[in-house]
Amino acid sequence: MALDLVDYEQKACDAVKAFWGNREAARQKQIESGKADQGERAGVTGGKNMDGFLALVLDVIKANGLAHAEIHQNRAMLTLPGYFRPTKLWDLLVIYKGELIAAIELKSHVGPSFSNNFNNRTEEAIGTAHDLWTAYREEAFGKQPRPFVGWLMMVEDAPESRRPVRDSSPHFPVFEEFKGASYLTRYDLLCQRLVQEQLYTTAAVIAAERSAVDTGNFTELSSMTSLKTFVSALAGHIAAGAARLG
Repeated sequence: MALDLVDYEQKACDAVKAFWGNREAARQKQIESGKADQGERAGVTGGKNMDGFLALVLDVIKANGLAHAEIHQNRAMLTLPGYFRPTKLWDLLVIYKGELIAAIELKSHVGPSFSNNFNNRTEEAIGTAHDLWTAYREEAFGKQPRPFVGWLMMVEDAPESRRPVRDSSPHFPVFEEFKGASYLTRYDLLCQRLVQEQLYTTAAVIAAERSAVDTGNFTELSSMTSLKTFVSALAGHIAAGAARLG
């Protein structure tokens, strides 16, 4: 089965440019209105930062056989039932012939604060997946094959995200691989383990400097958490669903 990866590298570069460009545009708009938020929040409240990555995911879905599926992007149509809570809001849902084909989360993390936000992102990712798979087990989506569940993270490539981090664990030692690991390395380990524990079909992390607003350049941390792995897995799942459901 030939998969169409939709020139994902160029589209990812465009998405990185848009990410930083949209953040700056949102910040400037708030400054001009006289209502600027504190610190980095001014670049977040525009809400369009990950739209380029969303467009890339949409292209993969449409190019691999499910352009005619229900592809939901509007907030009112993005909730799924949970098991530990009534509902969960996703960033993209694909439904075809009453079957949940894919549910995807798109996240970002920009400095200067990495410590608390990393922990929050970690807890959120684990909880979201555990809730979904428990709901799936209880047939919240009916009897169907496992959907594609994806998590894509864009992190600022900065001295703060690459600096070794010390941890305090007075009672028991932390796992060796976390000792002195930077936040970028921790995100890479998180994504690897989210997949190894079958919490996500695939999880990816990419890093880009603010100067990438001009170049679109980004860095990947490992082959397991690379954008190509994410795109390939999504394309394969979509193509298989299209072939199975007709």
